[in-house]
Amino acid sequence: MISKKPTLVFCLLMDALGLTTYLLPGIGEWFDVLWAPLSAIIFYWSFDGKIGKIGSFINFAEEILPFTDLVPSFILGYLFNRFYK
Repeated sequence: MISKKPTLVFCLLMDALGLTTYLLPGIGEWFDVLWAPLSAIIFYWSFDGKIGKIGSFINFAEEILPFTDLVPSFILGYLFNRFYK
């Protein structure tokens, strides 16, 4: 089985994309309703095993909850994937 390992650049871009909702005050948090499930699916496809399953749930919660977009879930997933295994 080939282990999925997204690059750091990809993870930085995904977290930056999640932060763009702050550019639209008031409207941005409503955009998270659309972005949260999409981001969780991308996280799940990007990482494999427990990291993908657990991380996608954490990523969804982080994106859907108001004012929690500052948590870099993709970068944390990258670091966990790279140094824990």
